[in-house]
Amino acid sequence: MGKNPTLTPLKDIITDLLGSTNLPFNPEDATIWRVWDEVAGETIARNAQPLWVKQGRLRVRVSDPIWLQELSFLEETIRNQLNERLGRKAVEKIEFRLRSR
Repeated sequence: MGKNPTLTPLKDIITDLLGSTNLPFNPEDATIWRVWDEVAGETIARNAQPLWVKQGRLRVRVSDPIWLQELSFLEETIRNQLNERLGRKAVEKIEFRLRSR
């Protein structure tokens, strides 16, 4: 039984997808989730976690209003440390939002 010439291997489809410049996200931005705890520190990471990143905007869910206020003062520092750790300017702005109950 021969291979069907109309089928494309999944590996080729994924490679094409990840190499596409038309994606609504940058696949390299997924690294943010791997480095967040290290960059933010243990205490902040327990109270704030990234939700999504799109076009340089990182949305972070925060546990309570006190952390929301505190992190708004630290936004520039966290953003700079994230970009440094990622080795590129992946995040232009961090938007902290209170976790919905």
